Amino acid sequence: MKFTQEEKQALVKRYQDGKTVVQICSENQIPRSTFYRWIHIYQQTVTESGLVVTPREFFLLQQKVEKLQNIIRVLKTVNCTASAPLHDKLNALESLYGQFSVHTMCDALDISRGTFYNHIFRSKHGETLAAKRREEIKVRIQNIYDQSEQIFGYRKITATLRSQGVVVSEKLVSQLMRELEISSVSLTAKKSHRKWEKGVNRNFLQQQFCVERPNQVWVSDITTFKFRSKSYYICVIIDLFSRRVLSYRISCKSSTQLLTKTFKEAYTERKPSRNLMFHSDRGAQYMSYSFVRLLESLNIKQSFSGKSNPYDNAVAESFFSTLKKEELYRRHYTSEADLMRGIQRYMVFYNTERPHSTLNYLTPEKREQEFWKQKRESSDE
Repeated sequence: MKFTQEEKQALVKRYQDGKTVVQICSENQIPRSTFYRWIHIYQQTVTESGLVVTPREFFLLQQKVEKLQNIIRVLKTVNCTASAPLHDKLNALESLYGQFSVHTMCDALDISRGTFYNHIFRSKHGETLAAKRREEIKVRIQNIYDQSEQIFGYRKITATLRSQGVVVSEKLVSQLMRELEISSVSLTAKKSHRKWEKGVNRNFLQQQFCVERPNQVWVSDITTFKFRSKSYYICVIIDLFSRRVLSYRISCKSSTQLLTKTFKEAYTERKPSRNLMFHSDRGAQYMSYSFVRLLESLNIKQSFSGKSNPYDNAVAESFFSTLKKEELYRRHYTSEADLMRGIQRYMVFYNTERPHSTLNYLTPEKREQEFWKQKRESSDE
């Protein structure tokens, strides 16, 4: 049995007047799912001004109001009107690029979007703004990706960005994720699990902390230090041969991004040539898909401590204990900048001035210098 739109609206009106869904559906032989859909479409809402509308009409009105409000905000921000010369309007909107949607800005000053885009991408300043916006979106994408524990793909990240008020397309998010070299773990979860079963994510170091050369084994860990009720996360990478701190980073968030930046800094500086092993505990950052894939792409063997066994990463653990006892717990920092300077100062001191008992009381720097000196002498013979 077919119902006209008027009949559907009349039945929904009966529901609004107090008739139950069961009664209406039984009397008119209507599936409940169909009637609930009619309710969603035809149920009327009375606005504050007394206007009677359906939910869809109300939603469209809300969208229209929001768009007009944004247009008003644009007009209040720029120093020209829709009747101004085209050049003036384009320059005015250029300064707002990235703050409002292009659609809204162009509607506000009556400019076609094609004209605006031509102006933006022919302008050197516009190119700078576009590049800046891409970098800002990249940071947001990486943060959302990390917070989701590498689960979200480009569609979910796009939806999250839009909920935060960022106007962005799925195509752009997908492109930026490729540039960041990140993707949802769900795409490779089965493959990664099989690798795990085959022993990729196992403890290869086995507490063998004495090695033969620099860049043979790097160890890493992340610790936290609270200053003025704010937590700071410190990530370090240490060469096991010399105990030298190769790189460190400090962040207010313990994320894969923090670890990746620390690692890339060490890798760029040291340029290890062969057979490097990277050892850490089983923290989420170290076991994240993006970081595991990064090490695989560089042919670096990744090793993990046993579950709940800090002794397997004793060198990194010991370093943080020393850092806190010799620096962090002793100083009364006056500001965040003072804290950062103090840590930087200690890292230099640790590498260049502090004798290390494991190294026969040589400094990490001196230990490496002696190794390379012996290497040169043996090659000259």
